[in-house]
Amino acid sequence: GTGFNMIVIYTSLQAIPAEVYEAAKLDGATPLQIALRIKIPMVAPSLVLTFFFSIIATVQVFNEPTTLKPLTNSVSTTWSPLMKVYRDAFGEGDIHGAAAQAVIIAFATLVLSFGFLRAANRRQKQEAAR
Repeated sequence: GTGFNMIVIYTSLQAIPAEVYEAAKLDGATPLQIALRIKIPMVAPSLVLTFFFSIIATVQVFNEPTTLKPLTNSVSTTWSPLMKVYRDAFGEGDIHGAAAQAVIIAFATLVLSFGFLRAANRRQKQEAAR
């Protein structure tokens, strides 16, 4: 997911008008001040988006550990929540328990995602009120 996040943030940085940088330099801003006071606030929505997608991707990680499992003994069959669901459904034969676990994972992902978006929205409203 790092490549996707880099593209989103890079595109967001490219969308900042050059005039903004020029005005900041004319006002005497240092490169650090430009980064902290111009770049980061202007790419904040992209940072929120990439963090939101990262939360979802972290909960749903399955392919990477499953692919690496044959190469090492340190990745167990329950290394991630979805690996446990897969093991329970197809290894243990408990399809109903695995389905219940999958619903719980989906609900947890929903709660984490909306909780993060709500916190980010609240923070944005507080900053706009200043």
